Amino acid sequence: MAEKVGIYVCHCGSNIAGMVDVEEVAKWAGANIDDVVVSRDYKFMCSSLGQQMIQEDIKKEGLTRVVVAACSPHLHEKTFRRACEDAGLNPFLFQMANIREHVSWVAKDKDAATRKAKAQVAAAAERVKLQQPLKPMQVEVNPATLVVGGGIAGLQATLELADAGYPVYLVEREPSIGGHMAQFDKTFPTLDCSACILTPKMSEVGQHENVTMFTYSELEEVSGSVGNFKVRIRKKARYVNEELCTGCGICSEKCPKKVVDDAFEAGLGKRKAIYTPFPQAVPRTPVIDTESCIWFQKGKCRTCEKICPTGAIDYEQEDEIVELEVGNIILATGWKMFDCRKVSQYGYGRLPNVFTSMEFERMCNAAGPTGGKIVLRDGKTEPEAIAIIHCVGSRDVNHNPYCSNVCCMAALKFGHLVLEKTDADVYSCYIDMRTPSKDYEEFYQRLLGEGMHFVRGKVAEVTDAGRVPFEHGKLIVQMEDTLLGRQRRIPVDMVVLMGALEPQADAKETGRTCGISCAASGWFTERHPKLDPVATMTDGVFVAGVCQGPKDIPASVAQGAAAAARVQGMITKGVVTIEPIVASVDEERCSGCRICNTLCPFGAIEFDEEKQVSRVITALCKGCGTCVAACPANAITGAHFNFDQISAEIAGALWDARADDESPAAGTPSAAGTAS
Repeated sequence: MAEKVGIYVCHCGSNIAGMVDVEEVAKWAGANIDDVVVSRDYKFMCSSLGQQMIQEDIKKEGLTRVVVAACSPHLHEKTFRRACEDAGLNPFLFQMANIREHVSWVAKDKDAATRKAKAQVAAAAERVKLQQPLKPMQVEVNPATLVVGGGIAGLQATLELADAGYPVYLVEREPSIGGHMAQFDKTFPTLDCSACILTPKMSEVGQHENVTMFTYSELEEVSGSVGNFKVRIRKKARYVNEELCTGCGICSEKCPKKVVDDAFEAGLGKRKAIYTPFPQAVPRTPVIDTESCIWFQKGKCRTCEKICPTGAIDYEQEDEIVELEVGNIILATGWKMFDCRKVSQYGYGRLPNVFTSMEFERMCNAAGPTGGKIVLRDGKTEPEAIAIIHCVGSRDVNHNPYCSNVCCMAALKFGHLVLEKTDADVYSCYIDMRTPSKDYEEFYQRLLGEGMHFVRGKVAEVTDAGRVPFEHGKLIVQMEDTLLGRQRRIPVDMVVLMGALEPQADAKETGRTCGISCAASGWFTERHPKLDPVATMTDGVFVAGVCQGPKDIPASVAQGAAAAARVQGMITKGVVTIEPIVASVDEERCSGCRICNTLCPFGAIEFDEEKQVSRVITALCKGCGTCVAACPANAITGAHFNFDQISAEIAGALWDARADDESPAAGTPSAAGTAS
């Protein structure tokens, strides 16, 4: 029995109709493609009237297949599937042809664009005739959620879910939650004390009845699928019993070993071999640094064990593996600072009074190593002039081509703090000043009024080689001032490098563990950069904060809350619907070669050792087709993308070539398909 196909071509205002003769395409499809009983064009097919038109034709004309030629399926495929389903037609008997992004937006010749649009429509029509009804699968959702990363985005997501009454497991690799925000002094543009607004959230998470924290821990393995993930966490040995420790701090106070704190204090301060990262740390349980501890290195000391009033020191403690079951995962793993030594011409690591932005943050902090005093490396001399260099490692084809988003505002904040605390002149050496968010431009204008000097241009070099007497003993910032149109040499006492925000060093490994990918820049890839910026291509895995791309604190908080809202919606519903477009293995034809097991980017194929065949885990499969193409035995089939469907689609797309090369009878898509 022949199918009854309905074809609908959208004008999309002038987005499509401005380059494609939409009426001609619809008329041609109705006259030349077999089994087409309805062929219409309409201004906006995605509108309620456009959808109603499809639904009425399904009911009146008895349509068994529907094709809509419009924009990208990413935008409105679900819209039209839902319209078909509401009219009683299986949603997978609908096919969408993209004649906007694939035709009108990339074409320059109207006749060629119209001809290509006909090919797209013919391809979709021939394909849809062979599509089969499919039924989405439903999976129950475990109400527990795993949040990876205890920075501000992870804390916000954790509290949103915990306050809603759902259990949350929070994993943080550092000894305390808080992330980079705990290191900051003030936050722009309001100049709020960072600790004052962060530590209440930290305390709330630490005391929340629905939150289980795993600090000084790392995510090692993830298996399962949306609604029912199984995760393995390595809880690293602190060598302190958390149940016995009261956080009194006597052990750190009496410890005889001091080392440079390269982590929290960015190398400017020192800590003990047994330590908590900062006074407001959550939890308060200290950690023994085995590489610095005298007992672990020389077998002597044990001072902390002797003076601990509760006997909490445990030198025999070992790493612990914890296995959990969760329904969803939120990744909020944050960022790391660019290594400014890579831009050698700026002298970091070679010239003593060149500082990174994180070092300067700690210097400005009242709880930092200098007590908030802005001084040179000698620890006592106050600078008379400071240069702040923007975009170090950002907007640089040799390092990171992207803008780090927060550097301009952080530089303005630093300028304000210098002017507030010292009498120094401040020079902001910038490429472009970017202040796009609420109250940011006003903050820039405020700094102009406060007397901060702005020099536009890319710094070429920072050197200590003076040419004239007043340059001797100074750092010289060599650059072109593009506004004045001349070279400048600015003598200063201190240089602050605004280093780029970079993905964590193990971001790709973490992504592979959770079944998601990273962009070329290393940030986690979202499902859609505009319409779905918190979800990923793996159902049940969400991203929040800077791990998805550079952003400021308000945006990180908003994204953390958004990810939590998405998870909460799935938990409240109780079940999640999974697309039925998945691969399947014909076990009789499978040779057990396991090629598909190693190639699957989502880890969706397992091997049955008993039967010696591969099997697809449908809840994990995304229907990408990698295994289908790779199988040497042709034992794997992709639902909705089988060989016959794709062959018919290709034949339809080549209708004009076949019409030219073969007989006139082959001019129709159906005749071409038969010939193939």
